[in-house]
Amino acid sequence: MSAAATQPFETRRTFAIISHPDAGKTTLTEKLLLGGGAIRAAGQVRARGERRRARSDWMKIEQERGISVSSSVMTFERKGITFNLLDTPGHEDFSEDTYRTLTAVDAAIMVIDAAKGIETQTRKLFEVCRLRDIPIITFINKIDREGRHPLEILDEIQEALALDVSPMSWPVGMGSDFFGVYDQINHRFMTSSEGRGGPLDTVKEVSGLEDENFRDGIFDTVLADLEENVELGGAGYPEFDREAFLEGHLTPVFFGSALRDYGIDQVLDFIDAYAPAPHSQPATGGRTIRPEEDKVTGFVFKVQANMDPKHRDRIAFVRLCSGTFKRGMKLKHVRAGKPITVSAPIFFFAEERELAEKAYPGDVIGVPNHGQLRVGDTLSEGEEIHVTGLPAFAPEILRRVRLSDTMRVKQMRRGLEDLAEEGLVQIFKPAIGTNWIVGVVGVLQLDVVVDRLKQEYQTEIGFEPVMYNTARWAECDSAQKLDKFLETNRAHVALDRDDKPVFLFKNAWEVSYVGEKNPDIKFRETREIVHTDE
Repeated sequence: MSAAATQPFETRRTFAIISHPDAGKTTLTEKLLLGGGAIRAAGQVRARGERRRARSDWMKIEQERGISVSSSVMTFERKGITFNLLDTPGHEDFSEDTYRTLTAVDAAIMVIDAAKGIETQTRKLFEVCRLRDIPIITFINKIDREGRHPLEILDEIQEALALDVSPMSWPVGMGSDFFGVYDQINHRFMTSSEGRGGPLDTVKEVSGLEDENFRDGIFDTVLADLEENVELGGAGYPEFDREAFLEGHLTPVFFGSALRDYGIDQVLDFIDAYAPAPHSQPATGGRTIRPEEDKVTGFVFKVQANMDPKHRDRIAFVRLCSGTFKRGMKLKHVRAGKPITVSAPIFFFAEERELAEKAYPGDVIGVPNHGQLRVGDTLSEGEEIHVTGLPAFAPEILRRVRLSDTMRVKQMRRGLEDLAEEGLVQIFKPAIGTNWIVGVVGVLQLDVVVDRLKQEYQTEIGFEPVMYNTARWAECDSAQKLDKFLETNRAHVALDRDDKPVFLFKNAWEVSYVGEKNPDIKFRETREIVHTDE
């Protein structure tokens, strides 16, 4: 718990929010920032201009479409704890950015819509968290609206995700009969002075469900349902166990309404008290980087170009793994084998920044650079080491780039390279032909590429279909066999931005057929991003 912290990194809580689109993630993010004192007014409150927007969605296309398409980092302090909140894209077309962001967190909040339960994207992201043993806190949102029965949702989480659930609170009614939330751990009733459906503004200390201070004014049918939920929940679900939570076997469940402020302080208090401090990080050579080590190490899990369009900057998001970072330090850029001086590191508050004089394991700092740093790069205080575990995924949609104005080839290529550096798209240079091919996970990414090249690089592009619809990285234990295979099939071959060979396939049948005909060649759907040379 936070009270026992003896080193600065032990007061860090670095976590992400994962959800299906429309589950209310952006509103929850905003309310956590509000509850943490990081902002003074939520987006729903009438405010001037763009301040009405959720602070984590700062890109123009995000504001126009009302979706998150880029991961953001927000740092704030509350009760002596430093919270690093990594907001992730909710839309499945941007899952690759989300997967990489999950390599930089120690815990995650899984947001579930009370009416819809577990949805496709939630399940996918949960599985990524499970692979990385990331502890999960569940927030069942929108209980102020009509939704499914609480026990039904809890059973679904337990069965569909093979995850024990431990309810920390219960809704007191739902929809038109919503009176508030009963915190059964701390015996509190969170309600509204406005009555049913009102925003949270009243917290009553109660001795239990029989307390008249709690029961006053609540419908008998609502009380009967709540009593049954608490009784059945106590018998059917395990009590909260921190060890099981940290191992990823059990999730504490909070019922709430981000829109009406229910459950926000509960979640923040829980993260403070029970979420893990920064964990160890795997690295090459079987090495494990521990946060208590003296020497600084960190890795780049994201690059964002043009956060400030006036300055054409690139910011590398670096998760610190060990040591005490100080502004002005010289760190080794391991891939390049060169030292870099980190003279203007920054902490983030969405698009706003402040200089980071000191930072500790678990913190995320921004390192401005001119393209030297890429996703997967490691920075160290001299050690030849590469942090592992950052994935790249084979795209399922391929398109040839069509440039409207051939005089802007240079701008187009720079823009596409910047966006590929961010991880928004992958770019491939065919062995035959000159037109680049763009690879994405979802079609919405293509819209974002067109929009950002127009807005940030003043370059208009379109896309044309190609005869291929998927790509796989080609690998072989024998370099000679791989070279022969690639030369024989040049029409299907391209290089990615790291000059790794990629084989382009027309369909799933061809993937299987070529694989069977060439058993020595491995066709990878994923590859680990570890840059070991220039």
